[in-house]
Amino acid sequence: MRGQSRHPSDESMSDEKPTPEQEPEINETVETGAETGPSDAEIIEQLQAENAELRDRALRIAAEMENLRKRTEREIADTRSYAISGFARDMLSATDSLNRALMVVSAEARETADGNTRSLIDGIEMTEREMQRLLAKHGITAIEAEGQKFDPHKHQAMFEVPGSGKPDGTVVQVMQTGYVIGDRVLRPAMVGVAKGGGEAGSPDASAPEGGIDKEA
Repeated sequence: MRGQSRHPSDESMSDEKPTPEQEPEINETVETGAETGPSDAEIIEQLQAENAELRDRALRIAAEMENLRKRTEREIADTRSYAISGFARDMLSATDSLNRALMVVSAEARETADGNTRSLIDGIEMTEREMQRLLAKHGITAIEAEGQKFDPHKHQAMFEVPGSGKPDGTVVQVMQTGYVIGDRVLRPAMVGVAKGGGEAGSPDASAPEGGIDKEA
């Protein structure tokens, strides 16, 4: 049997081994690559920073959702409370008409009225009281104006009343009753306001007789 022939180049390839000079280069490359990566402490610090950022973001989202919930609840409550504002404002016109009808009838006319007229007056009074009751049932109440200090948010000054004996800015007469619904003014009260009266308009008791201080 004839032996297989071997090419000289095969022997040279099989005999090749890394030289001692090449091995350190490989080791140095591996060691250098290991040194360039982040350390455990750096990885932990980075993870902690990411965790803090995510926690802060989650807290912000939770706060925004809570504010949205409160705002939605407030809007729903306002809608329920003030949805009838337009209707209530129209109903006040009817209430004013009933009130004016009663004001026209004097006390003497009521006493001397016959049976039918008296029944009519009583019916108007009952209707006016029922209107007030229904308004109050839905959170609509009259504004207390007479004797109060003038409030531009609740009162509308129609005229001034000099020499009323009341302090300046005091409501002394109510021309038309105002109303509020909840904490909102549905209609301001039309009033007359005192001017130059009361303590502010009274003469100074310490002033000399005749109004002139001769020692001045």
